[in-house]
Amino acid sequence: MRVIAGTARSLRLKTPEGTDTRPTTDRIKETLFNMLQPYLNEAVFVDLFSGSGGIGIEALSRGARHAYFAENEKKALSCIRENLQFTHLTDRATVLQTDAVSALYSIHEKEADIIFMDPPYDCGHEERVLQTLSALPYVTENTLIVLETSLKTDLSYLEEWGFPLEKEKVYKTNRHIFCRKK
Repeated sequence: MRVIAGTARSLRLKTPEGTDTRPTTDRIKETLFNMLQPYLNEAVFVDLFSGSGGIGIEALSRGARHAYFAENEKKALSCIRENLQFTHLTDRATVLQTDAVSALYSIHEKEADIIFMDPPYDCGHEERVLQTLSALPYVTENTLIVLETSLKTDLSYLEEWGFPLEKEKVYKTNRHIFCRKK
C-alpha cells in the first residue's frame, strides 16, 4: 500500500500483520480521492476505524489541514504512528486510541469537513456512529460523510439519522456511500 498523490506521494505504508484490518486497495483509494479532492484543501479530516491510517494520510498528503485517526487495535495504532512519522505528517495528525464512537467526543473542532469510516464489514457499527454524529456540533450540513461498506450492508436507516444518501460508488466487492447532514 502506498500514498497515491501529494506531498508523501509514492511512499509505501506499513500495514498491520494478520487479518484484523482490511486496507483499501490503491485503485479504490485513487477513485475515492479523485471524488474527494475538491473538498480536501485545508480540510479537517476524520478517519474512523483507521487501520494502518492510509486514508487519513492520503488526505493529509493531498492538502488536508489536520486529520484525526480513531483506532483501538494495538498493532494498527503502531502502524498509524510509524506511517505518520515516515511520511512526516505527525504534526498535522491526532491519533485517538479508542473506539470510533468514543473518539468522536474527543474531537473539538468548529467543523469537520470530511468524516470517513471503514468499519469491519457487516458488524453494524455504521448505525451507532451515524447516530452519534447526528448530535455532534462539528457535524454540519457542510460535512461530507463517507462510508466504506460491503455491498450487502443495509443502510436503510440513513434518512432516519438525518443523513440522506447523496451519492454511491459501487466496486466489485464493496462500495462508498456519500451523505451529508440534513
